[in-house]
Amino acid sequence: MFILKRVASGGGIILRIPQSTSLPVSYFSACHCLRSSKRRSPYSTVDSERYSSLVKSVMSFRVSSQTPETLLVEDENMYGPVVKCQMPSTRPEMRVPKTLHPFLHCEETPEETAEPEESEESGPPTRILLNRGKDRSFLPSVTRILQQTLSPQQIFYLERWKRKMIAELGEEGFKEYSQNLFRQGKLFHSALEDVLTSGDKNLLSDTPEHPPEVQGYLQSISHVLEDVRALRAIESVVQHDSLGYRGIVDCVARYRGVLCVIDWKTSEKPKPFLSNTYDNPVQVAAYAGALNNDSNYKYQVESGLIVVAYKDGTPAHAHQLRSELMLQYWNKWLVRFEEFTKQRSSHASSASSEKR
Repeated sequence: MFILKRVASGGGIILRIPQSTSLPVSYFSACHCLRSSKRRSPYSTVDSERYSSLVKSVMSFRVSSQTPETLLVEDENMYGPVVKCQMPSTRPEMRVPKTLHPFLHCEETPEETAEPEESEESGPPTRILLNRGKDRSFLPSVTRILQQTLSPQQIFYLERWKRKMIAELGEEGFKEYSQNLFRQGKLFHSALEDVLTSGDKNLLSDTPEHPPEVQGYLQSISHVLEDVRALRAIESVVQHDSLGYRGIVDCVARYRGVLCVIDWKTSEKPKPFLSNTYDNPVQVAAYAGALNNDSNYKYQVESGLIVVAYKDGTPAHAHQLRSELMLQYWNKWLVRFEEFTKQRSSHASSASSEKR
């Protein structure tokens, strides 16, 4: 019989046994396991002397010695001084017209709050056709004025969209696409005029009377038409007698009891916010201002309504412009009108100088 003695030596265990010539096999197995060497670390082959300075610099600081000030100095030495510039303003500069022309005609009383007599709103709506004779031909239209006074940002995005469409459709394809949009808009306004003048909302249903291209648009505005009544004018020319411009209003009627200049629009993309309609509010304010100062109309309008219809029948978005908001867009229109007048005067001066 032999005795095992355990003696701690360093980090391992040494077993001492008396000399014996006969040892069981299990002893040698246990001894082999206890004396087997540890697995070598993968870092044992790293040249510690080579990286000793790096290790010392890292381990010598618990926190980096760099500060924001020293980092700025280091960046300036490497990349040069920092050039600070003012961030561009996200909001465009608010421009004020030089001359504040009144939105309403002083001699008339607005019908915004006062309910007129039923006889005044009964009867057929006013429809003044465009007279292309000599007496009106020189007057610029609202659409023309807005197109010629677009901001550089508006021109940029418009041209980018046009280039994108031409790249996808080609020159001829884009031309056909534009013609189809114009045709659909014309058919939509014609069908809508039939519905409004007849007063029969059943005409909105799928009937052979309306082309298939406009069925979706009519379905889109069906919920808006439920709140439209007392039609006063439709597809009628309005002219501002003192400023000297004209336009054609789509519709003048009461929307939820408020008399409005209504503009019907079609769109392939949803426009849930008024800001998505771009210059449409300015256009509506220009029409309303012209109507208020046109002797052919014996009433005043303070509010507007922009209805955006969708071809797939998605419910249209109706954006109502109350009197306060209309006045803001009226001032924007005056700025655009002054800019257009300035451009026209400049072109006239250039033309006269060339003739000389």
